[in-house]
Amino acid sequence: MSAALAGALAPLAAAKATTTATTIATTTATTTATPVDVPPGGAHNGCPVLILSAMPLEAAPIIAASSVNPNPVWVHSGKGFWSATVEGNQAIIAVTGIGLENATQTTDAAFAHFPCLSAVVFSGTSGGDFIGDVMVPKRWTQDGKTFVDTSPTALAVLNDALNPPNQPVSLEQTTPVGDPLCLCAPAGPPVPSSATVPITVKHKPQVEVGGAGLSMDGFGGRTFPCIPQASDVFGCWPCRFPDTATPTQAANLASTVPPFLEPSFVLGYQSASAPPAGTFVSQDMETAAVFGVASAHGVPFIGFRAASDGGGDPLMLPGFPAEFFVYRQLAADNAASVALSFLGAWHTSHS
Repeated sequence: MSAALAGALAPLAAAKATTTATTIATTTATTTATPVDVPPGGAHNGCPVLILSAMPLEAAPIIAASSVNPNPVWVHSGKGFWSATVEGNQAIIAVTGIGLENATQTTDAAFAHFPCLSAVVFSGTSGGDFIGDVMVPKRWTQDGKTFVDTSPTALAVLNDALNPPNQPVSLEQTTPVGDPLCLCAPAGPPVPSSATVPITVKHKPQVEVGGAGLSMDGFGGRTFPCIPQASDVFGCWPCRFPDTATPTQAANLASTVPPFLEPSFVLGYQSASAPPAGTFVSQDMETAAVFGVASAHGVPFIGFRAASDGGGDPLMLPGFPAEFFVYRQLAADNAASVALSFLGAWHTSHS
């Protein structure tokens, strides 16, 4: 892959999480958006939940556990939106693609196209303290100054889902055996993508609720392109469905790759992606952007991010991106497990 692609996820390694920190220390004043508590019109009111992931490998475990129409109900800019039933919820599932711009554009498009949405749920991988841990931050930021709060109603439902009489969420500690080359298999059962042999991390994964999440990408406002039919990381189409938008994706790729190859982008990447001062329990490249859109529309939202790089690596790999490519599916599976538990409780609470 090119230098730009190899560095695409580098911000995740820039700031490691601290599980005990629930506040942010910055040198400037912080502001927080008003939390969204209930969707307009009450309950679901016939409106689907929007379930988003950045990469096909993150969406795969959600899709595998759901009833999904294999034909997208809508395709926008080379990205599909699928109707589904997920843990009893009417839902729309989509892959945003990597980065803040992709996340913003995909979420904007969903709100513009669908008549109503009852909630937004994000499930994916991130940087964190220990590989496999699932983080659910209580607020999100792109700059360490302005924050948007995770919806109180969603957090209350999550609390119900994680506590008795409900059963504890089962989290993976050993990687699923799969394809380390990130190949995106077409139709059929999802192929786990992680390592060629099972690897058990030293730390027993757990769910952590609280603290702040950081989303940034260092792309300078550029939209990182999808690579059609090529990868469970850099694609924008669920691997188990035939990609019918390849021509559009290829055209977008041809028009958006050149800026990423310019010397100015490569030389300025590290400074552009330097994280703000503070301690963050999770760091990714999309969630805060998605939730900024959801907040503006008055729709509840919650994010589940599991660490694909962090402590507990028995191989002692040199951090990101090496750890990501070994543990990415373990992390994605764990994030999805907690997200699905939440969605089951969400359906019950709104029935």
